[in-house]
Amino acid sequence: MNTPEPRDTGLPTNRRASPPEWSPPLPDAPGFEHFAVETPGLRRHVAMIGDGEPVVMLHGLPMHWWQWREIGPRLAAAGYRVICPDQRGFGWTEDDGARLEPETWLHDLLTMFDALELDRVRVVCHDMGAISAMQLAYAHPERVRATVTMAVPPGFMSFSPSLFPNFAHIPPLMRHRPGAPLDWLFDEQHIAHRLSDEMLDAYLSPYARPGLDAAIPELYRRVVMPLVLQMMRGTYKRQRLMPPNLFVFGDHDGAFTEDRLRRLCGDLSRYAEHAELAFVDDARHFVTDDQPEAVTELVVDFFDRVG
Repeated sequence: MNTPEPRDTGLPTNRRASPPEWSPPLPDAPGFEHFAVETPGLRRHVAMIGDGEPVVMLHGLPMHWWQWREIGPRLAAAGYRVICPDQRGFGWTEDDGARLEPETWLHDLLTMFDALELDRVRVVCHDMGAISAMQLAYAHPERVRATVTMAVPPGFMSFSPSLFPNFAHIPPLMRHRPGAPLDWLFDEQHIAHRLSDEMLDAYLSPYARPGLDAAIPELYRRVVMPLVLQMMRGTYKRQRLMPPNLFVFGDHDGAFTEDRLRRLCGDLSRYAEHAELAFVDDARHFVTDDQPEAVTELVVDFFDRVG
């Protein structure tokens, strides 16, 4: 549904555009306010809820801000200002069509921080949202208080052929054609609790926008695969992760079993100042939809402990 002009939220008024008539209509999520934040080459849709220290939440594919509809209000109740942008190529964000580069999303994130006058933030990310979150934590640790990464292993983890089943979705998405369905991503291999048709429509309705799903293959070729190759080559083993990071997985997320991930990660302190692994019962890849309450409890506890 369309959202009226919001109350004063503390965002810099010179960088906050009045909400346009969002098309298609935004799915319902009580308590959220919606803004268009303008930066060079990008008119970014941002949903926000709560007051307090900022938590930036970065969605995965094929999702957008609505992924945080249940977790965001819970974090807001815990005293945080929850900021949920639609990344370039997703949701209701509009871009200038510039060619994607491996660090495009990182640059987008930094310009949004500057536009909203965010100095240091906590970050929660899932799936593709981990790309810019990981790049941010390694390249600009001074901007990150702590990060919770879901359904994506640490960049320093050793790779094994046993993990390949969890990457089986990549070849079909690299061949994706405009108008082809995307609901297969929410099959029983990826989500423990089936979504209703209404929920699927809420996630997938933005792909009716011209050109949005046509960008998916380029996104995988130019952003996702370079990062995967960096991880496989051990790039992040030669760096040190400075901000505290919690890596969260569903306990039935395919090849990402607890025993395998702990073995492949080894001694976490060797590569990170503070890193933890956590596993959520009765959940798969889309852990935020399977178990939003359990995920929120992990996030709040981690943020409380690392300060």
